Amino acid sequence: MRCGPAMRWPWARRRARMSDEIGVGVLFAQTGNMAVTEQALLSGTLVAIDEINSGGGVAGRPIVPIIEDPGPDPASYRDIARRMVLHHQVPVIFGCCSSASRKAVLPVVERHGAVLFYPSVYEGFEYSPNVIYTGPTPAQTIVPLIKYLFAHHGRRFFLVGSEYVFAREISRIAKEFLLESAGSVAGETYLPMGAPDSAFAEVAERIAAARPDVVLSTVVGADTARLYAACHAIGATSAGHPIASLTASEAEIAALSPAARAGHLTVAPYFAGIESPASARFTALYEKRYGAGRRPNMYAEAGYLQVHLFARAVPREGAPDPDRIVRSLGGTRHASAQGEVEIDADTNHTALKARIGRSREDGGFDLLWEDASIVRPDPYLVAYERKIL
Repeated sequence: MRCGPAMRWPWARRRARMSDEIGVGVLFAQTGNMAVTEQALLSGTLVAIDEINSGGGVAGRPIVPIIEDPGPDPASYRDIARRMVLHHQVPVIFGCCSSASRKAVLPVVERHGAVLFYPSVYEGFEYSPNVIYTGPTPAQTIVPLIKYLFAHHGRRFFLVGSEYVFAREISRIAKEFLLESAGSVAGETYLPMGAPDSAFAEVAERIAAARPDVVLSTVVGADTARLYAACHAIGATSAGHPIASLTASEAEIAALSPAARAGHLTVAPYFAGIESPASARFTALYEKRYGAGRRPNMYAEAGYLQVHLFARAVPREGAPDPDRIVRSLGGTRHASAQGEVEIDADTNHTALKARIGRSREDGGFDLLWEDASIVRPDPYLVAYERKIL
């Protein structure tokens, strides 16, 4: 039986009352290696809050964000989350990107009965009644990406990632598919976040020597551009033998030269330029706030989506009760900039469409492939045969 968030939530200790505003925690790093990614999450979150508030808020109540920068240390996420829940008494936190930061915040929201809206791509194999997982799981990222790479590039992979649980777990899943599908691992290495440029140069040399069909990257944050630049500098990768990433968006590759960022693949639910009325509206709102020419990316869209999901779940009257928020979202569908999504009532994860894009010299992506319909999240990968013919 599914259980709702713990009822140790502070607001449950007193009678629910009307308030003239709805406070929410916003917890994304604006400094450190992950800042380039989490700034996009913050920007999309604020676009959604502006949009909702300009339309009258939620039943006449504006959403008021309490924003703090945790920096690169997961312990800071934990400490700030605790302060947000206990001192500011927010019912929800929109926050975290890396799995390290999510796992630091998880005990806080579970102990105190708050809800974390977690927007990022992640490694799966987790469930919490206090988390709404709005980002893609391995079933929606590495599985379709591997199938595409097998069909278009080959089965000899070089695996490179940041040294933490997300990269290790995605590589583990990839190796299971390679082992069962007559593929091979040409090399495998992991780098600490913020490793020196010399470390990325050494990895590029190893890739060039191994001559893989594709480099599968789970490098995150600002280190993404450093990997791409190092590989480009010595010709270790090319359009025929690209880097394929689960995390590289328009934001991460913006720091690269046009030649260095072109020709690589990313799997994501959203790319700027998706043609739909909802995407056009989101892009217009984003550019209105941040300036013409500022591209939204998959992270900005993820931040935008989760605020709208929250607003939909907040009751018209009374305090926004976390348990009710989670229960009311289960099984619901929502039209978003990426397309229709659905919150799975059993896992609190999101069914969404997988897409694969190829980066261009101008920093955008051309859409190469997309699923015909939304993909169930299946966070534990119980429904997938590892052998691909």
